[in-house]
Amino acid sequence: MKDLYKNYLFDKHILVAESGLKTASEITTAETASSEESAFEALFAIGSLFNIRIIKGQKLAQSSMIPFISGRLGEDVPEPFYKGFPATVRELTKEQLLFDQLMHYVRTYGLGDFSQPGHSLFEEQFERAAFAESASKPLEFSIITQEEAVAMIGEIVSNLLAGTRPLSDFQYLLVKSFLTDHDFMPECIASKNTCIRLLIDTRNLSLADFLSLSDVIKAVDELNYREYKNINIRKLNLKNQDRKFVQKLIDRLIASGRCDVRNCYEKKQLWCGLLHHIHYTSKTPEGKTFADAMRSDGNESVYAQFEKAMAQKNIRAAVEALEKGKGSAAILRNLNYIISRCETVEDMAFVADCIDTKNVIVLLQLLIRYAQHRSEAAPRTFAFSKYNRLVTHRETEEEQQKRRSVISEGQAKMLSEKLRANLKNLLSGRLGKVYIDPDMVNYALPIQENTAQGGFGVLTRGSRLRMPEAKKLRAFTYWEKTNDIDLSVFGIDKNGKRTEFSWRTMAGKQSAAITYSGDETSGYNGGSEYFDIDLDAFKEQYPDIRYMIFCDNVFSLDPFCECFCKAGYMIRDVEDSGQVYEPKTVKSSFLVNCDSTFAFLFGLDLQTNDFIWLNMARSIFARVAGETDLNFVTEYFHVTDVINVASFFELMAKERVTDPAAAEVIVTDKDIDCPEGAQLIREYDIEKMIALMNA
Repeated sequence: MKDLYKNYLFDKHILVAESGLKTASEITTAETASSEESAFEALFAIGSLFNIRIIKGQKLAQSSMIPFISGRLGEDVPEPFYKGFPATVRELTKEQLLFDQLMHYVRTYGLGDFSQPGHSLFEEQFERAAFAESASKPLEFSIITQEEAVAMIGEIVSNLLAGTRPLSDFQYLLVKSFLTDHDFMPECIASKNTCIRLLIDTRNLSLADFLSLSDVIKAVDELNYREYKNINIRKLNLKNQDRKFVQKLIDRLIASGRCDVRNCYEKKQLWCGLLHHIHYTSKTPEGKTFADAMRSDGNESVYAQFEKAMAQKNIRAAVEALEKGKGSAAILRNLNYIISRCETVEDMAFVADCIDTKNVIVLLQLLIRYAQHRSEAAPRTFAFSKYNRLVTHRETEEEQQKRRSVISEGQAKMLSEKLRANLKNLLSGRLGKVYIDPDMVNYALPIQENTAQGGFGVLTRGSRLRMPEAKKLRAFTYWEKTNDIDLSVFGIDKNGKRTEFSWRTMAGKQSAAITYSGDETSGYNGGSEYFDIDLDAFKEQYPDIRYMIFCDNVFSLDPFCECFCKAGYMIRDVEDSGQVYEPKTVKSSFLVNCDSTFAFLFGLDLQTNDFIWLNMARSIFARVAGETDLNFVTEYFHVTDVINVASFFELMAKERVTDPAAAEVIVTDKDIDCPEGAQLIREYDIEKMIALMNA
């Protein structure tokens, strides 16, 4: 079985046994003693090395699982600049720390010598103690056969394809591989973004049956970026084979009756350029009618009619045009624009009555937006995704002065209440008896995860985990095939002012509250960096800082996808011992492989002592993290206050039960006995949640 599938299941606490073995039910006492002994030894090694307890499929344990787990949780992790981190770091003076760094930079960036890892000139010899952290709760895993794994991956893929939102690169790779490896033709691909990516990669035109003609412009834009690294669709220079592919795509959509000409008017200028570029000649009367419409004067699109009514201040006509031509979801996506132009209470009420929709994802996205709405006096930061990367725009002073689409906090409150009522009506009674673990309020819903990285311990953006008392967080990153990756931390106070903790500042900031391992800049064959954060000590030393944001950036300017980089965190005792990198304490280890040089990793809420998942690939090529806008990131820190996994399932429950044994659906992050026939949903089962949100 491909490592891709095994890795994906590992992230769900599942190990896959090699083929040819019997299932657990088939193994009897007649099996040889050596086979039982081998399984026992593997179980013992997995437990002692990685703090993993196998709760199901124990007889399927194999010694080959040990190097696999090691690779997932950290294998041959390079030493940091200060090999005795953190003890030896704290023993050095500010001057020694600075001199160490300067001398290292002279050798590497100054002389261009990246041949050997650099280490401190002042660090004394030390002896590593054996791992001695106080016992932490073991990770609970199951072992399944390859046949069971294939069936499980098939279900995961179907659930992912049911989602209307774009997939992350990790999820998409799983879907594409499964479709190719198993000759799987899905019954549904709800996301046009996902369908277009599959269409471009496989060139299987039958996938176009999930698209409409108006989607061709989006497909060409994606093709232009993926194949030519060109983000300007107005300047096409497609190869002949790609021109022919686009021609066939257009002809197929027209022939199958998926020719939504009115929607094509929305991108009329782009259509004119595309048809000219591919030298399009119609083969049917319908195709000629379409091409003539795109090349003629005039615009008959729904949005043209909508904008005309808005210009005339006829709010009702504008909303009716959108609802009739594009559906209620289009009204929802333009709510700010529409509401900000309402001049009467009657117009507001009319718009509110028209925002009913069966699109759960859109309702959830807008609920989060309006429930968190605040006064917009300050410049706004707009965040959106393009080519599965986070793109941001900070409002300029001129844009702020010309701003028109502004709604009040009162209007936002009214809209959020209406949206919540719509959700309740739409979701009520979808499930039967549901047991919901109270701790599930800490987990966010997977509403838009396309910019996320995949890996072990990764949760949905905005999910919160309480930091254990008397523990500290050790954030890490390590890499190969590039010279320098920087791990940085930024403190944000209530006014948005930030304090930087990075290679540029830490020589004068090392303390018991925050300790840095040193800036490793000679790591083409392996480098690493770490931060230790003692939350109690940090809050005492920096009382004004409310949030901390952890970032990774490639100083060498190689995109993450062209090197090897892992990031994550460990939970260590305040007075830790043992190796700098200890797999037993790893809570998350994920691959950063986005096509950019910058990624948000995770954050800390110092008021609540919560660890918060961010996990966003940003569309930027920055050498230094401190030069990027960070304030907008804190909006993701309060997502679970608006809607979370627990409240979502409570909306769907016909009856919420307190005993798991009486439940038809169990939602929990704990090991629990699941009654036969009941559906178990964990915090990491985002595919099941996606399917429910898109049912």
